[in-house]
Amino acid sequence: MPQRSIKGNEKLAKAIKTRRNELDLTIEEAALRAGVGTKTWCRYEAGESIRKDKYKGVCRALNWISLPGDNAGEEFLSEIKEYKSHEAWSQYLADRFGEVAAISFAIGSDILMDYVEEDMTQLLKMPKGTHIGQIRVSYLIDILPQQFYMEYDYEFLYALHALIVWFRKMAHCGTELVVHSVLEELMLYLIVEESRFLMESSDFPLEDGWDGWIFDLFGDTDIIRFLYSDYYLTEGDSYHFKHWMKKQFYCEG
Repeated sequence: MPQRSIKGNEKLAKAIKTRRNELDLTIEEAALRAGVGTKTWCRYEAGESIRKDKYKGVCRALNWISLPGDNAGEEFLSEIKEYKSHEAWSQYLADRFGEVAAISFAIGSDILMDYVEEDMTQLLKMPKGTHIGQIRVSYLIDILPQQFYMEYDYEFLYALHALIVWFRKMAHCGTELVVHSVLEELMLYLIVEESRFLMESSDFPLEDGWDGWIFDLFGDTDIIRFLYSDYYLTEGDSYHFKHWMKKQFYCEG
């Protein structure tokens, strides 16, 4: 989405404050998500203008496509159909599962990579072994499986980031995407989930179950059953964190 500048006003200020409260964010948390200082955020809620280079961060902090009163959202919706030129466009996904799958992968991988990089930046300033539950604001803590929160340190996020980059490169080359590990399944699941808001807010024709392509790719829905259903995993379970990086699926021999 192109960065925009927008003149502040009382109506916009009220909308920003209301939206922040809806998301249950403090001013400090919202400011951190947006990449601005708390005083700057307070000025936004007081009706002052938002600088051009801060527009995208404010939208991201509030989970908005665009700010109320701006036409960036309409422009984004018209641009979403141009994702074939995106660096993470997967012709393989488009051919096998349809363009919706390829678009959701491109959008979601952008978002997830941003989230991982934000958390990595914060962990980099902390002692070795610090996990995402110990940083001020984590973009990932609400979307990663809860049982293993204390395992999500810098090294794990580095591995996840490298995996996203690798899959985006394969997508760009039109390579077949085959999932061999739990971490690869989890990454693709999160990519689709993080694309959901923009996909369902777009004017792209979506059918019920548009997001089911990942389960067709996996061959099952075990990722939800074991990692997102309050299921307690022991070390012997294949979906336990200890085994996330092992090749377990679709392995020859």
